[in-house]
Amino acid sequence: MYRDNRDAPYFQERNAEDVFSKPVRAGKRTYFFDVKSTKGNNDFYLTITESKRRQNPDGTFLYDKHKIFLYKEDFEKFKEGLDEVIEYIREQCFHGEIPQRPETEPEQEQDAF
Repeated sequence: MYRDNRDAPYFQERNAEDVFSKPVRAGKRTYFFDVKSTKGNNDFYLTITESKRRQNPDGTFLYDKHKIFLYKEDFEKFKEGLDEVIEYIREQCFHGEIPQRPETEPEQEQDAF
């Protein structure tokens, strides 16, 4: 486990205000694309969070979350890299078409918050 240095400038930035959020449900995972403003509202950045629901042995649930921070100066390079690897997977791994996950029944889906 790690401890945050709450006085560090990046930590203050991480406590910024939410501006916009787009959840994307994908099977047992939910991805959150969150636009945030820095302290002072003079800049914006994106956080991408993967949330996956797990069941403990006692029957209770918890969510595993993984988050990345993406800053405006990296948007274009990130998009280019993502597009390139998706194209590689489509063409080299699946020979032109990525198989789609079958849709689950609405009562089987659980919110991953």
